[in-house]
Amino acid sequence: MKIIIIGCGKVGFALAEELTREEHDVTVIDASAQRLQEVAEDLDALQIVGNGSSISVLMEAGVKDADLLVAVTGSDELNLLCCLIAKKTGHCQTVARVRNPVYNKEIGFIKDSLGISMIINPELAAAMEIARLLRFPSAIKIDTFAKGRVELLKFRIKPEFHLDQLSIAELSRKAKGDVLVTGVERGEEAYIPNGDFVLKNGDFISIIASPRNAAAFFYGIGLKTNQVKNCMMVGGGTIAVYLARQLLDMKIKVVIVEKSKKRCEELARTLPEAVIIHGDGTNKKLLKEENLENAEAFVTLTNMDEENILLALFAKENTSAKLVTKVNRISFDGIIDQLDLGSVIYPKYITTDYILQYTRAMQNSIGSNVETLYHILDNKAEALEFSIRENSQVADVPLKDLHLKNNLLIGCINRNGKIIIPRGNDCIQVGDTVIVVTTQKGLDDIQDILAR
Repeated sequence: MKIIIIGCGKVGFALAEELTREEHDVTVIDASAQRLQEVAEDLDALQIVGNGSSISVLMEAGVKDADLLVAVTGSDELNLLCCLIAKKTGHCQTVARVRNPVYNKEIGFIKDSLGISMIINPELAAAMEIARLLRFPSAIKIDTFAKGRVELLKFRIKPEFHLDQLSIAELSRKAKGDVLVTGVERGEEAYIPNGDFVLKNGDFISIIASPRNAAAFFYGIGLKTNQVKNCMMVGGGTIAVYLARQLLDMKIKVVIVEKSKKRCEELARTLPEAVIIHGDGTNKKLLKEENLENAEAFVTLTNMDEENILLALFAKENTSAKLVTKVNRISFDGIIDQLDLGSVIYPKYITTDYILQYTRAMQNSIGSNVETLYHILDNKAEALEFSIRENSQVADVPLKDLHLKNNLLIGCINRNGKIIIPRGNDCIQVGDTVIVVTTQKGLDDIQDILAR
């Protein structure tokens, strides 16, 4: 597909990098020549310096022949304008990033009125992911499928779970609740394991299950499954507002520490049920005075990655709270993974996954759509949800008789709301949604799971 990306910030760059890797024809537009120069060596894409809302710039980028335009500049209004002009000038699908909470209740109206195909809000998506983690604090990461009926949960094996040297087959027999192990991370390596794979303490393990079965599994190995009762956040930005609203709806007490007095006043008006503390979140004495020791969740949401990481490390030493750390820069994610910061949230990855999901769905809108897509196992694998809309080579054939690609696992079948953790005799049927976990990147149709 021919794709135009307007804005080459963190999201624009990550998206362009991923789409060029999937062999799309990508053009990047940015008003800053310096920014484009900085990424020139790392990006195999046509680069144009200019304003993405300019008709002449869009024409130069080939908007008339483009399949998709994605606007991810720092301005919501500019993103919407770019999409509107692209829609009038060409015939492409359009995706806009819109982050301001003011627009959140009007997203449906804006999308329909301007004819925008998709609106993505990274801050809201990040807040939703954090809220899921605080509902189920034992997991490091939770991805949802089938409209919340299925979850992919990641956790770390500790000695007290007594899973060391247990094979996947033995774990399946021991597990309380119908779960399937879909991935294991050990050091730098990621595995899609078979039944003979032996687990070790320190492994990161990903399981797929319904929320009820996941809870039964975690309870069975001695992990907490109840949601937190209170949460302390440092940083009162947009994510904090979205997150606080969700947590307050879940009856979780919220404390926000924010160093800007003006922002504190805004937060107090916006979130009257939350406790807003005016102060420097990096002040250890302040955090202790505000009862950090008894916090059940501690979420760092400042605009500085270094600050968020140091705060999480400090909290780790002073509380048993569930830790959630927001990180924007993804260059040092390998080092960050070694620090054991609890759950690390990358808003840029979340945004990229949503848009990639949309591009995959565009490529095959008849036989089977990609409904959901997540990068998992430290970005070394993908979990995809396919909606099966017509008969194909994979339908009505027992899974044991399908010649699947290597390092690929069919993790779950959702049949009219009934969740099936599949075994060898189960079949995929038209009307199902099917979750596939694989290290083979770029699948956009259910038939792509078959070895050629």
